[in-house]
Amino acid sequence: MTLSSLLFFSLLLLLYTLQPTSGNILSSLFSSPTATRKSPSTAGEWRLLSSSIGIVAMHMQLLPDNRLLTFDRTDFGLSNLTFRDCPYYFLDCTAHSLLFDISMNTITPLPLQSDPWCSSAALLPNGSLLQTGGFNTGDRSVRLFSLFSLSWNEQPYSLAVRRWYASNQLMPDGTVIIVGGRREFNFEFYPPVQQYQLFDLPFFQETNDPDAENNLYPFLHLLPDGSLFIFANTRSMVFDPLGRIAARSLPPIPGDMPRNYPSTGSSVLLPLRSEVPSRAEILICGGAPRGAFQLALRNSTYLPAISTCGRIVPTDPDPQWSMEEMPMGRVMGDMVILPTGEILIINGAAAGTAGWELAQDPVLNPVLYKPDHPAGYRFEVMNPSTIPRMYHSSAILDSFGRVLVGGSNPHVGYVFENVTYPTDLSLEAYLPPYLDTSYEIMRPRRVRVGPPAEVGYGDMAFVRFAVDGGLQEGMAVEVVAIAPAFATHSVGMNQRMVVMPVMRLVQLSFRDYMAEVMAPPSPEVAPPGFYMWFVLHGGVPSRAVWVRIRQSGAFPNF
Repeated sequence: MTLSSLLFFSLLLLLYTLQPTSGNILSSLFSSPTATRKSPSTAGEWRLLSSSIGIVAMHMQLLPDNRLLTFDRTDFGLSNLTFRDCPYYFLDCTAHSLLFDISMNTITPLPLQSDPWCSSAALLPNGSLLQTGGFNTGDRSVRLFSLFSLSWNEQPYSLAVRRWYASNQLMPDGTVIIVGGRREFNFEFYPPVQQYQLFDLPFFQETNDPDAENNLYPFLHLLPDGSLFIFANTRSMVFDPLGRIAARSLPPIPGDMPRNYPSTGSSVLLPLRSEVPSRAEILICGGAPRGAFQLALRNSTYLPAISTCGRIVPTDPDPQWSMEEMPMGRVMGDMVILPTGEILIINGAAAGTAGWELAQDPVLNPVLYKPDHPAGYRFEVMNPSTIPRMYHSSAILDSFGRVLVGGSNPHVGYVFENVTYPTDLSLEAYLPPYLDTSYEIMRPRRVRVGPPAEVGYGDMAFVRFAVDGGLQEGMAVEVVAIAPAFATHSVGMNQRMVVMPVMRLVQLSFRDYMAEVMAPPSPEVAPPGFYMWFVLHGGVPSRAVWVRIRQSGAFPNF
């Protein structure tokens, strides 16, 4: 430690000694607009959590009890996960759904009857997962996974139409809008005001390619004014879900290359800031060129994946796309918001398209995207995995700050031999650079909010934390809220991050601090429900604590 550092920490200790009851206000030192972040210099680390969880992690959702809910499909026979006591209504006694405890690395198989293959979901304000649609027996089903009973409640024929490759978005009032799907040019809400109430959306007819579709799993992002950004194929619009009308059309993304299934790219809403709550920016990366699906399907010709990203601010008066070039092309990639506000682009292939055995050349290296850096300096290639993650792979952020990665099955059933890319049942974690052990002395620990761990909109929240080495001069202290994504087919539904203002920072002891944080201002900025709250010191995040953002008034009865 340098002499200046010793003097600084001595001054902090003296201030604490002089004011032991009221604490020391450190806001001017550690949360000012000019405070900086430390830039981790490693390229990340991979760890295998399980060589086989027994099923393909095709759909993934982290629950507020720190368990990963994952499931694949029920229509292709046996999985590799057997029930100890076989449910009487199951024929093969194997599970297609499970809970994975991220703290203990333990697996609990779950009975699931209807088929959720290529379905959609949203985490509800009460912590339950609303899971909608799928294939065959499940295409009009609603499944509710209860956080309290830890079991599925399946409700067949609860949707107005079949929902296969649809997308969901949690709305400010706690309802869920369910949009699109194969040959469904419409949307509905759950719960519906009237049973089987359906609304036309011609946008999906206009964006449908007759021979490839390229508008399935549309990208949905709730904007801070309550409107909905919808992207399909190459086009996007701002949609008024209450008035049921298109508020305005946006320019097509340059290049005329589709970004939605099966030309699967990925999309993310860049972090929102409570001090500028009306501004929202969307990032869309990767995909496959027009015609890639037909060439791969008919001729086994695999076109190079798209290497461009586009950014647009749909809340601007005159939104325009700004294009960037990734270090490599990628189709079927996932984009995960990290606590630092950076975006991890991970999984996928360098050629081909989504579908059964329609892609080649796995992209093993994640790429870190730094949205606040100048154009031309935003991408950094990270350390590679050794496991190809092709069609039917997924990735999500967990409360440790890791990125959980699983799945990959480009085959109709489980195929483990004599194929280029076998079915993969493993689960691994990518540890971003900020989890390097060299930053442990800077890492906030023992984070607490409450009790109770819930806040209302615009409330002041008191966040306690400790830093073993004490806060470092000039290093920013930030608190962010991240809504966990439902991840499938390269879509992170409902994923969003809000950077909350630190109004005051108080030192309670040499290592202990309290930040007074203003909660998100409205349900349009942060829909009600459970969020992972991370404390960052100089860009080094803590483990998250789960905080529920509540809303006055009655929620829909699910």
